[in-house]
Order: sequence, then structure tokens, then C-alpha cells
Amino acid sequence: MALLTEHEQRKVAEAIARVERHTDAELVTVLAARADDYAYIPLLWASLLALVVPGVVHYLSGWLAVHSLLLVQWVSFIVLCLVFRIPKITTHLIPRSVRHWRASNLARRQFLEQNLHHTVGSTGVLIFVCEAERYVEILVDEGISKHLDNTCWDAIVAAFTQQVRQGQTLQGFVTCIEACGELLKEHVPLTQERNELPNRLVVLS
Repeated sequence: MALLTEHEQRKVAEAIARVERHTDAELVTVLAARADDYAYIPLLWASLLALVVPGVVHYLSGWLAVHSLLLVQWVSFIVLCLVFRIPKITTHLIPRSVRHWRASNLARRQFLEQNLHHTVGSTGVLIFVCEAERYVEILVDEGISKHLDNTCWDAIVAAFTQQVRQGQTLQGFVTCIEACGELLKEHVPLTQERNELPNRLVVLS
């Protein structure tokens, strides 16, 4: 199932097209379901808890025989592995710094994969969102950064992040694109009509 419907994705594409009529910047939007499956995290937590908790109970109470202790540890490990694989629970097990680091790495890979570094005048702009991590980032090439400092995007990113947390991803994209467009129209105005990259929302499910 898509993160946004085809109709909603078209609205994002239309917003990009409107902005690019007034600027040399080439905008690409990417929406990822999550930056990583974090498969090792549930396994690590399940192993740790299954090893420590039954052992502590046995040490303090002594009511578990060796055979029972091993059985409880194995069962605990299997059950915890299954429970910790539930996406909402997995998210809470992963430190925020790790989630944001993974999302940031994915954003940089997408900047390259979407060919934003090959635009004429180095005017690529990536608006990147990871829903599971509640992460938003705007990456720009040097043709944009020499006109606009990175701090210019902070307020736009903060507002978009809040909308993602509230489940308003579509409205967040449109508002973000329009806000970026106002800055780009002023600092990187249109000098020649071109459309090097497709006006669409790239969805990584």
C-alpha cells in the first residue's frame, strides 16, 4: 500500500511544477516508509532480556531448576523477538540518534540516486521525509547553498516535521514546497525554462 495515494502524489507533483516556473532550482521529493528495518535491534533486546531476566529470577528466588531456566530463556527469547518486531514497538527500542542517523544517510543516498548533483548550475533541492522516523530534511546543491544558508530551511523543516507527526504528510509536502518556492524565487530566480528532473513524488515503501 502506498504511503500516499496516486491522487495525493499528483498534488505534490503539481506543487513542484508551480514552484519551478519561478526558479532555476530543480526540486525532487522523496517519501520513505522507514530508513531501515532495524532487524538487529529486536534480536539484541530479546537476547539481552531473555538471558538476564530469568537468570535474575532464578538467582533471587531459586525456584527455577536448570532445565526450567533454559526452557524459560528459550521461550522468552522467541516471544520477545516476535513482540519486538511489531513496528510501533521496534521504534521505541531504537535511540532517536540512531533513527535520525539512518534517515540522514538514506536522504544523502537519494540525493545521488535522483541525480540532483548533476543539474545545470548545481541547483538540485531534495525534500526528504521518513515517516517511521518522523524525520524531515532539505538537502541542496552548491548552486543553491551559495545563495541560501542552511539555517534558512530550519523553520520549514521544523513545521513539516510537526505535520508528519500529526499524520498530515500531504499537506506538509505542499506547504514545504511552497515555502521553499518563496525563498528560491527570491534568491535563485528563473533565468531559463528547463525541467531536468521529473516533477513527482518518489515513494520508497
